[in-house]
Amino acid sequence: MLRSMTGYGKATFSIEGFSVLIEIRSLNSKQFDLNTRIALPFRDKENEIRTLVNHQLSRGKIDLAISIEKRENSSVTLNMELAKQYLELFSQMARECDIAITADLLVQAIKMPDVALNTKEEISDNLWRQLIHGIGYACDAVNEFRQSEGSALEKDIINRVKLINCLIDEITPLEKKRIETIRTKFESELEDINVEYDRNRLEEELIYYIEKLDITEEKVRLRKHCEFFLETARGHDESLGKKLGFILQEFGREINTLGSKANDFQIQQIVVNMKDELEKIKEQLANIL
Repeated sequence: MLRSMTGYGKATFSIEGFSVLIEIRSLNSKQFDLNTRIALPFRDKENEIRTLVNHQLSRGKIDLAISIEKRENSSVTLNMELAKQYLELFSQMARECDIAITADLLVQAIKMPDVALNTKEEISDNLWRQLIHGIGYACDAVNEFRQSEGSALEKDIINRVKLINCLIDEITPLEKKRIETIRTKFESELEDINVEYDRNRLEEELIYYIEKLDITEEKVRLRKHCEFFLETARGHDESLGKKLGFILQEFGREINTLGSKANDFQIQQIVVNMKDELEKIKEQLANIL
């Protein structure tokens, strides 16, 4: 089954006077690209957190935010230097925007991340275990979202692959007409120059020319690629998106060869439709794990 790289997951819990919020957002990316905003008490655990998220989400551009709030009866201290920096920045913005500088700016500065700190900065084993559980829960929610969106993408992709397979069938009745057109063209040009010719030799040349334009092998290979794509899409590999992308490259080679050997306007129109469907599949597949 196909899974999208787009997803969202959230987890909250309260313990030991803290209220913790975990949010994870995921978008498509060729590699695992994790951007973190982790509350100060948890920052020394960032490497372990990264490893945990990488193991569960594997690929995508991922934003992870972990925030923590102090509950009642929690002693608080202020990071004065950071508060002054925020206050100076807000005051500068107020002057540039011609806004009055009031005490509200100080309130906003104190509310900024990491300004108000709990005096107990150590993370207990119990809090850390709960954080790991919360991150796992949020990752599970992301994967459920990915599965749901992947199912919708899978239906669209499979329908387009089946359409390419149907377009192959549309080429077949045009091939016989194409051969007759080539034969008529050769005979007409020979008559126009008014010369005698050996009909047996003409037949030999026609056979040689038609063999060069024969697209039977390309059609067979393209049909096999379609079957292999659909079979692979039903698998459970961890990186189906990459594998299917390699199969699509083979689609492109066969379709391009069909176009270059077609020598027929109607067949070339069908090839254009194949290329259009192929590009749409590539766009959808870019968001598949």
